[in-house]
Amino acid sequence: MNSLLKRLTSAILLLSFGITLWAQQTQVSGTVTDAKTNEPIPGVTVYVKGTQRGSITLPDGSYAIMVNSGEVLVFSFIGYQQQEVAIGPDANYNIFLQQDYINVDEVIVVGYGETKKGDLTGAVSNVSSKDFNPGVVTSPAQLINGKVSGVQIVSGSGSPTSGSSFRIRGGASLNASNDPLIVLDGVPLEAGGISGNSNNFLSLINPNDIESMTVLKDASSTAIYGSRASNGVIIITTKKGSKDKFRVNVNSTNLLQVRTKLPEMLSESDFRAVVESQGSEAQKALLGTSSTNWNDEIFKLAFGTDNNFSVSGTLWDMPVRFSGGYYNQDGILDTDNAQRLTGSLNISPTFLEDHLKFNVGVKGATNQNTFANTGAIWGGSTMNPTLPVYSGLSGYGGYIEAIDGDGLPVTGAVLNPVGLLNQYSSTSTVNRVISNLDMDYQFHFLPDLRFHATLGYDYAQGEGTIQVPVEAAQYYLTGGRNYTYGPQKNENRLLTTYLNYKKDLAEINSNVDVTLGYDYQFWKSTTPTYNEVNVAGEVQSSIAPYDQRHALLSYYGRLNYSFKSKYMITATVRQDGTSRFSEDNRWGTFPSVALAWRLSEEGFLSGIDALSNLKLRASYGVTGQQEGIGNYNYLPVYTISQDGAQYIFGNSIINTWRPEAYVSNLKWETTKSFNYGIDFGFINNRLSGSVEYYTRVTEDLLATVPSPAGTNFDKQILTNVGNVDSEGVELTINATPIDNQDWTWNFSFNATWQQQTIKNLSLNPEAGVNHTPVGPTIDSYYFQTFTEGYSPYMFYVYHQLYDESGKPIEGAYADLNDDGEINSDDLYHYHNPMPDYILGFSTSVRYKNWSLNTSIRSYLNNYVYNGMSMNTGAFGTMSYNAFQLNNLHQSYLETGFQSRQYLSDYYIENASFLRMDNLSLNYNFGRVYDLFNLNLTALVQNVFTITNYSGVDPEISNGVDVSFYPRPRIFSLSIGVDF
Repeated sequence: MNSLLKRLTSAILLLSFGITLWAQQTQVSGTVTDAKTNEPIPGVTVYVKGTQRGSITLPDGSYAIMVNSGEVLVFSFIGYQQQEVAIGPDANYNIFLQQDYINVDEVIVVGYGETKKGDLTGAVSNVSSKDFNPGVVTSPAQLINGKVSGVQIVSGSGSPTSGSSFRIRGGASLNASNDPLIVLDGVPLEAGGISGNSNNFLSLINPNDIESMTVLKDASSTAIYGSRASNGVIIITTKKGSKDKFRVNVNSTNLLQVRTKLPEMLSESDFRAVVESQGSEAQKALLGTSSTNWNDEIFKLAFGTDNNFSVSGTLWDMPVRFSGGYYNQDGILDTDNAQRLTGSLNISPTFLEDHLKFNVGVKGATNQNTFANTGAIWGGSTMNPTLPVYSGLSGYGGYIEAIDGDGLPVTGAVLNPVGLLNQYSSTSTVNRVISNLDMDYQFHFLPDLRFHATLGYDYAQGEGTIQVPVEAAQYYLTGGRNYTYGPQKNENRLLTTYLNYKKDLAEINSNVDVTLGYDYQFWKSTTPTYNEVNVAGEVQSSIAPYDQRHALLSYYGRLNYSFKSKYMITATVRQDGTSRFSEDNRWGTFPSVALAWRLSEEGFLSGIDALSNLKLRASYGVTGQQEGIGNYNYLPVYTISQDGAQYIFGNSIINTWRPEAYVSNLKWETTKSFNYGIDFGFINNRLSGSVEYYTRVTEDLLATVPSPAGTNFDKQILTNVGNVDSEGVELTINATPIDNQDWTWNFSFNATWQQQTIKNLSLNPEAGVNHTPVGPTIDSYYFQTFTEGYSPYMFYVYHQLYDESGKPIEGAYADLNDDGEINSDDLYHYHNPMPDYILGFSTSVRYKNWSLNTSIRSYLNNYVYNGMSMNTGAFGTMSYNAFQLNNLHQSYLETGFQSRQYLSDYYIENASFLRMDNLSLNYNFGRVYDLFNLNLTALVQNVFTITNYSGVDPEISNGVDVSFYPRPRIFSLSIGVDF
C-alpha cells in the first residue's frame, strides 16, 4: 500500500511539473517565404536549436511551434541559406529565406588560386572530407573512388604495401605517363615512386589530414599547369587551423581483414582422382598421404589499426593545427605488413591588418614496410595438395621441397610457399617531408591586387634490406641473399610567384579576375652504387650509381571575366620549358579558352519555378606531356659495361662503353581537347548535376616503336609518332529527396562512357599496320597490342573453335584469312581491359543520430585474360619435371587440355562487375557529460562483388590475371572523440 501511495504521489508531482513547464511555453507562428519571389516555401524544417522539438511548414508556408522565451528557432531548407531567430516576447515571426542556388559562393580550389563554384567554366569536381569514402585506406586515392565521373582508381592488389593508379578520362598517352598531376597544398609532386615504396608513394600522405580533393578534367581547367596536365590534375588541400577555440580530435580504428576469392584449383580429393585415373606410374608415385590446403597455410586473418589525433585553434592570434597518426596493417598474406607514422604542423599568421598572410605547412612521414614474397601466392595455388608442409628432415629449413637425385632443389620447381614466406626477409624504410611556405600580400594602395609566392620542398629517402638464409631452397644456387639497397634520395624544389587582380565592377555588372605568374621547379634523384651479395659475402651482381635531374620553367596567365553573373569567359596560356628536350624543342605553349552561359538567370526562364540552375559550358585547350620518359633521351648516352661483359684484349680485360638509343629531336607530346557541359538544378537544387561530352586528340605521341634497321642503337626507340583519339560522356546526379529534423536522405550517381583509338603508330606510314606487343607476358607470350585503328591494350589472340557439345577443341583455331594454315596472320583483336562504362553510386540515410552510408561501383564490358586458368589448366602443367606434381585449375575438368593454349580467346572473359566498396553504420552520441562529442562507426569494406568472371578478381588494372594478391574484406570499428 505504501509503495502504491509513493508511486501515485510521484506521478502527480511529475504531472504537475509537466503542466507547469507547458504553461511556461508559448506558441509562436508565422510564415516562411522566398525572399526573392515572395512565394511561400512548404516543407521547411523548423526546430528549436539544441533540442529534438521541431515542425515543418505547411503548403502555404505557415508553421506553429511551442517554445520558451530565449530559445533559438532554426529554419532550414535545401537550396536556401539557413536562418536562426532568437525568440522574444512576440508571438509571430515571418521568415524570408535567401536562395543559395548551386552554392554559388562556395569557394573551390583551382590551379593557382580559388574561384566561386558558380563561376566555374571548366569540368571541375570537388570532394570534401565529409564525402570521402570511409574506412582505412592504403592510399589517399581511394578516398574518392567512385565519387567522380570520368575518374578510374584501381588498387594494385590486396597488399597494404600496394598503391593505386589514377586515371582521369582514361589517360591520354601510351608509353609516356598516364598519371594525373597531383598538387599538394600548391606543390606539384613528382610522378613515380622511390626505392622501398615504389608502388605506393602517395601513401606517405596521411588521408586524415586531407580536407578536400579537386579533380580538374578538361583542358580549360588543367591548361594552367601546361606540360603536365594532359592526364588531368588532382589538387589535394590539407586541413588548416582556425580562429575558433582550441579543439582536440582523437579517432581510432581497429580492423580485421579476411581473404575473399582465390583461384579455383582442384581439391585434394579431385587432384588425387585425376592423377590416379590419368597419370603415369611415375606421377602416381609422387602422390603423398597428406591433405594440405596450402592457401590456409599462407593466408591469415590480418589485424590493423589506424589512430589519429589533431589539435587546432588559435595560438598567439595565429590559426594553428597539429596532427599525428600511426597506422599499422598486416596483410592477409603472412609476413606482409605496412606501418606509417605521420605528423603535420600548419601555422597561418597574418600581419598588417590582414593584408599580409602567411601559411607555413610541414608534413612528415616514415613508412616501415615488410614485403612478403608474393611468389608464395603461386605456390599456394599450385603446390601438390597431397604433401605435408614439413619434410621431417633438417635440409632446407625442414620444409618439403622438390629434390633431385643429388639432393638439390629442382630448377624451376614450385617451391614450398610457407618456406618462401618464412625464409625471406625484405624490409624498407621510407621517409618523406613535404613543406610549403605561402605568402600572400594584398597591396595597401590597391586592395584588389595581390602578390602570392610559394616555396615548396619535397624530400624523400628510401632504402631497404633483403635477407635469405643460405639453407633456403629459393636461393640455394647463390648461397642466399644479404644486402642493403639504396638509399635513393628524391628532391623536389618549387618556386611559384604570381600577381592576381580581382575586381567587382558593379557599375558595369562585371567581374574581372586576372592572374600572371612564373614557376621554377627542379627534381633530383640519386642512388649510390651497391652490390647484391649472398650470405657468404660473395657479389652476385652490381648496381650502378644513379643520378637523374631535370628542371621546368614556366610562365602563365589567366583571365576570368563575367558579365551580370550570366556570361563568363576564361582564357589561359602557359609556356613551359623542360630540360628533357633539346634547346630547339625545349619550349611549348599551351593555350585554352572556355565560355559559360547561366541561362537560369535569363528573364525568359524566370517563370519556371522548378528550375534552380541551368548553365551551358564549352571549352577548348592544349596541354602537354613530358612525364614518364627519361631525362636524357635526346642526348647520346654511353653506359660502361659491368663485370662479365668486358672485352679481352690480349691479356687485359677492358670495360667497354655501350651507346644507348636516342632521338635528338624529341619534342612535346600534345593533347588538344574540346569539352561541352551542362550544369542543372531543380526544385531548389534538391536535384542537381551535370553532363559532359569531351573529345581529345593526342599528337606527337611519346611512344616506343620499332626502329628501322640500321638507324639507331636499339631495335626499339622512344620517339614522337602517331596520335590517339579519345571521346567520352560523363553524367553526375546529386539528389536530396528528404531533409528534415529527423530524416535526411541524399544520394549521388555518376556514369562515364569512354573510348580510345590509336590512329597512327608507325615511323613509316607505307610499312603497313604495325602491331606493337605490350603488357604482361607468360613464358614470353604477349597477349595485348598497340595497333592502329584499335583501342590501346587490345587482346591479340586466336579465335577458339568448339565441338558440337560446346567443348573447346585443343589447338583448333579459326583460319580468319582463309589461307589454309594457322599462323600469326590469324590473330585478331578481341576486346580490351578498359571498361566501356564506369558507374558510381553513393547514398547516405540519417535518422536522428543514426546514419547509414554505402558506396557502390560498377564496370561494364571490361575484359580480363584469365592467365591463372590458362597457365595451370592443362594436364601438362602438372609435371614440369620428374620430381614434382603441381595442382591443376578446375578449368581442366571442362577443357581436358593437355598443353597450354596461350593465345586462345577462350581465356578472355567479360569481367563486368558490381562492387559494394563500403557499408557503414554510424551513431553520434552528441555531447557526453558536457565534456566531449562521441561518434561510433561500424564499417565493412569490399562488401561483395557480383560478376560472371571466373577468376580471382574482375578488377585487374593491366588486364592479365596471374597469381593475383586478393583484395581482402575488411571489418572495422571506429571511435571518434572531439573535445
